[in-house]
Amino acid sequence: MPGPRPRNMGPRPKIDNPGKIIKRIFSYLRGKNRLYFIIVLVCIITVAVATTTSSVFLGSLIDDYVVPLLGQKTADFNPLLIALIKLGALFALGIFASWLQSYLMAIVSQRMLKEVRDDMFCHMQSLPIKYFDTHLYGDLMSRYTNDTDTLRQMIGMSIPQTMSSMFSILVALVAMIRENIWLTIFVLLTVVVMLFIVKYVGSRSSKHFVLQQKSIGQINGYIEEMITGQKVVKAFTHEQKCKDGFDSINEELVENAFQANKYANILMPIMGNLGHVQYVLIAVVGGALALSGAVSGITIGVIVSFLQLSRNFTQPITQISQQINAVVMALAGSKRVFDLLDEQPETDDGYVTLVNAKYNKNGEIEECEERTEMWAWKHPHKDGTVTYTKLEGDVVLDDVDFGYVPEKIVLHDISIYARPGEKVAFVGATGAGKTTITNLINRFYDIADGKIRYDGININKIKKSDLRRSLGIVLQDTNLFTGTIMENIRYGRLEATDEECIAAAKLANAHDFIMRLPDGYDTEITENGASLSQGQRQLLSIARCAVADPPVMILDEATSSIDTRTERIVQKGMDSLMCGRTVFVIAHRLSTIQNSDVIMVLELGRIIERGNHDALIAQKGKYYQLYTGAFELSSGNQDSDV
Repeated sequence: MPGPRPRNMGPRPKIDNPGKIIKRIFSYLRGKNRLYFIIVLVCIITVAVATTTSSVFLGSLIDDYVVPLLGQKTADFNPLLIALIKLGALFALGIFASWLQSYLMAIVSQRMLKEVRDDMFCHMQSLPIKYFDTHLYGDLMSRYTNDTDTLRQMIGMSIPQTMSSMFSILVALVAMIRENIWLTIFVLLTVVVMLFIVKYVGSRSSKHFVLQQKSIGQINGYIEEMITGQKVVKAFTHEQKCKDGFDSINEELVENAFQANKYANILMPIMGNLGHVQYVLIAVVGGALALSGAVSGITIGVIVSFLQLSRNFTQPITQISQQINAVVMALAGSKRVFDLLDEQPETDDGYVTLVNAKYNKNGEIEECEERTEMWAWKHPHKDGTVTYTKLEGDVVLDDVDFGYVPEKIVLHDISIYARPGEKVAFVGATGAGKTTITNLINRFYDIADGKIRYDGININKIKKSDLRRSLGIVLQDTNLFTGTIMENIRYGRLEATDEECIAAAKLANAHDFIMRLPDGYDTEITENGASLSQGQRQLLSIARCAVADPPVMILDEATSSIDTRTERIVQKGMDSLMCGRTVFVIAHRLSTIQNSDVIMVLELGRIIERGNHDALIAQKGKYYQLYTGAFELSSGNQDSDV
């Protein structure tokens, strides 16, 4: 198991072209989202205008209504009452607009996130197997959870708050200039100091927010690894080593989160206190100017209005400074989301498709809608003609070379001829290239050189979905999905009826154990079938393959996790399933491969021997050594491993 991971993560990452990321986020403002967002903008402007107008109105209220009433024995309070009603109406309008803004933004943000997640999941289905082989599952999950959550906060809170603050600053600035230019200049000088502090602190926290998101992805990947491998961890008593590894990654996350929030958390108190200092200074400077008469037009009402307007001007700056860190974190998360969306999908230039077919009166193959138990390759040609080739299951690999990376070839000059109905077995040490060959047949990977033909057609010309639909595959690691037993069997062919699923289960010899379950075929499976034995899970996997009824089957260590007694039961079902089909078998157990038509012995990516069991034994080569070595170890047990 992995031990502690190094904490050095290389050069500090940065967010390249944040404007492009923000533009891409806003590209999800489509349809009703765009309309709602326009209404939100109107509400933001309304709140800003109502708040600023209320502040200005306070000065007018004092100078035009309150001061004239001072010293009067009989005062008419009706104008003051009307003015207060107008002020209340302004506040009410601002409250309603603020509520409507929050309500609509919640709808917009959730709809946008739904579209983002939909795009991520749909795009993920188009990615090649290589992508999943080179990325931690936990890290991918983190993009769906943590990274999209930062995006939710940005769309639902940070962006509206930032826009609201910007409009408030603009409206407040215009109002202050109209009230008094000299006091406005004084406010702007204090704001310059605030902006300098925001820039200084923000630049130091942003890089740590990027690292924080990366660390979250790493820790999720590690946890997923450890949960999946708990049996191995306990079997080898590596609990302490796993704890040490987790502590190392967790400490890295804590350090990055601390550094990010250290600067972010001190920004609010600093800006708040500067705002208080500014408030006092405006009162002192305004009062001094009013008393000295050096600047005309400064009254008590103007000073009161300015005190309120200065808050309307500086508080949004503080709010923007608070949102900067949330925006940076969201941009870091968004970059990881868009990195996934920008991954190159699996290319498919195939144009030959698989169709249901039948023979017409003239004995020619023609396409039909109904399922006829006969399939054909529909091959359109450049001249507009279409030919149909019956799917027989003839698979040929001709001088195939392959490497997972171009500079390292792992398969060399592989030539295999699997005729319809033949059973071809692969034998060899781990890493010899057995599974790699089957991955090339279903085009999980593309070959570097050579040809692979299926019924005489280059598989590069066949659409991948149709190619894979014609291939049934049973893997050593069984994947069952949350749902009923029936639904998991039907996964092999979604349009299969219950009767066909039950027939497939009987063919795989899974019917008996299914009927012993509490709810039979309606028994719910969770956690990848944790309540079932490994053998039972494998039987369901074989039944799933059986219901697909493919002409070609790939069995990759399909019985390696099943005990000898269960294997005999499974083998009977598999023999029935394999009858009349082309079958590729990867197995260690002799009982699985000794009746194969052809056995390929691989070593270091090359076929070193080929032939049936008797012929290879007579050659007394590598296969003979494997066979006799296992034979001696098993003391004559014919279920021994090869």
